[in-house]
Amino acid sequence: MNVAASLSSIATVRFPNCHRCFRSSKTLIPSSSLRIMSQFSSSPSGSSSPPMSSNTVAVESKKPPKQPWLIVGLGNPGKKYHSTRHNVGFEMVDAIAEAEGISLSSVSFKALVGKGLIGDVPVIFAKPQTFMNKSGESVGSIVSYYKIPLKQVLVIFDDLDLPFAKLRLLPKGGHGGHNGMRSVIDHFKGSRDFPRLRIGIGRPPGKMDPVNFVLRPFTKQELEELNFTFQDGVEAVRILLLEGFNKSATFVNSAKPLEQCG
Repeated sequence: MNVAASLSSIATVRFPNCHRCFRSSKTLIPSSSLRIMSQFSSSPSGSSSPPMSSNTVAVESKKPPKQPWLIVGLGNPGKKYHSTRHNVGFEMVDAIAEAEGISLSSVSFKALVGKGLIGDVPVIFAKPQTFMNKSGESVGSIVSYYKIPLKQVLVIFDDLDLPFAKLRLLPKGGHGGHNGMRSVIDHFKGSRDFPRLRIGIGRPPGKMDPVNFVLRPFTKQELEELNFTFQDGVEAVRILLLEGFNKSATFVNSAKPLEQCG
């Protein structure tokens, strides 16, 4: 049967009772007929084109997926410790995650965890719920499971030896007497080669025991001042992930005191 004639006859047939028809300018052609027509869309000679050789297909090379960063804030779980000086690491992580639209709504590895992207860089936020002195149990498990290189683990914590609300970003270092950091280092098999963002909480007044001081809540005025510190922390982490440690450290460590800003 002549293909052209067959198609011509199809094109002139009307199907008044067909509900699945495609409307042309003159006729209604049922979808089944269109499928028949498509089977004959071939080269002028009537023969189908041979499949393209695999050698002629340009294969786009895929970049390996980027390894995630782990951003950890140290603190103690529970309402009793909310907004205390020792929990300022939690507060900073909350501020960064909120700014990036990432919710820390799941619980795994003994931590509140949130995953997302900063720019095109995958990131995991974590707030260990083990209590401060056992933070390393949680952090070590996350690092081990996701095979995160230590150079991409940022730990954020409070520091008595820094002036209040001041930030300091360092590429490595010791625990400085901070029990949460001591635990993290222990679970990194003694390695201290990971970046950390220290947040100054100042020294206790008079002869107050530092243990009691770090568990005291911030005043309203201090919380207002810390909001500026959190904003700097958000920007510092963005620079760290997208432009590198050196640029972020320059931004953080050369920042002007708050009273000189404006």
